[in-house]
Amino acid sequence: MAARVEKIFTALDIGSSKITAMIAGRMDNGDITVLGTGQRASKGVKRGYIADTERTELDVRDAVEQAERIAGTNIDDVWVSFSAGGLTSMLTSVETELGGQRIEQDDIDHLLQAGRNSIDPHGKMVLHAQPALYTIDGLAGVKKPKGLHADRLGVDIHVILADASPVRNIDMSVRGAHLNVKSIIASPIAAGTACLSKEERELGVAMVELGAEVTNVSLFAGGMLVGLATLPYGAADITDDIASSFGLRRAQAERIKCFHGSATTSPRDNHDVIDLQLDEAGPETDEQGRITKAQLIGVIRQRLDHLIGEIGQTLKALGFTGPVGRQVVLTGGGAELKGIADYAQSALGQTVRVGRPMGLVALPEAHSGPGFAGLAGLALYASQEPVDLRSLSSSHQNVHKYAGSAVIGRLMSAIRGNF
Repeated sequence: MAARVEKIFTALDIGSSKITAMIAGRMDNGDITVLGTGQRASKGVKRGYIADTERTELDVRDAVEQAERIAGTNIDDVWVSFSAGGLTSMLTSVETELGGQRIEQDDIDHLLQAGRNSIDPHGKMVLHAQPALYTIDGLAGVKKPKGLHADRLGVDIHVILADASPVRNIDMSVRGAHLNVKSIIASPIAAGTACLSKEERELGVAMVELGAEVTNVSLFAGGMLVGLATLPYGAADITDDIASSFGLRRAQAERIKCFHGSATTSPRDNHDVIDLQLDEAGPETDEQGRITKAQLIGVIRQRLDHLIGEIGQTLKALGFTGPVGRQVVLTGGGAELKGIADYAQSALGQTVRVGRPMGLVALPEAHSGPGFAGLAGLALYASQEPVDLRSLSSSHQNVHKYAGSAVIGRLMSAIRGNF
């Protein structure tokens, strides 16, 4: 008997180069199955920010309608990713006295409500506010406190903040396409859900999303995102360098990068010739409009040297230091460049692998690469229906709020233990 769809979730990834949609269903056998996908070039987004609302609305609607046709269903609610700059990650913690009583669900609910009220967004917008781990009488790392006895019950709340205006612009653009925004999710959370294993997120791993115009560098430890930084560079900068160096249009440069580009060199590169099919030769080409593969890789490597250098400095600033063997996972469209994992491993002095989407059934081959990790992870994240403290109703509860330094101290101890 074929599995039946119990509930449908729709993911919408609004990037600087493409807008993609995925309709996925949770089946009665527990599988998360892809029902339909859609994709359109992104014309109204620059460096992760909405630059043209009308253009973005049209592209969103087209991508969603394509996914709807394939899935054979109409949808209203979407989970949307956000990858622009201004993202920050923090922990806040609250604690309440129970006097040795058994922990009931009401105790947990009251604590979470108080935790929500304790969040100080520092003038930013709260994207996520989720309970990470509970503490019982000072014992950290408790996942399910219900039913246990305790004098004191506490919770660490994982909060992700973003600049308000870019988030509102994304929300406005999606609603302008006649869709209801269920939630806006930070891109690193989505991508990490798709291409990092549970054990990696527990033990500690760095993830680098190489987008078209934005690169997000994030650290995971203890099962959650603990550090985050955004760089205003991406794979499209490599494409632009190729276009300007050889007198190409962007579409031609992108095609040559995908088919012939590489981050690593070989002895044959000086002999392999690439026909650019130009109307007239540029300054770096011969009279017939040809270049060697070595010339192409030289341009790519010049930009990569800068980008990976910035990533290395960001990892160091986030505290991701240690011996060779600590893993870095590359994902995003830029991670599809041939040889980039080997190049990054040598440049960073860390173990590097390319992260591809995992955990979805019937994922089309065209959407199974690292460039679609964020989209796939968004669908997986939505299917988990995570608890968000912002959806809780207000309530009064006597709690003690930890000083920020105490929470950071505990977090840094966890990072040192893992890294």
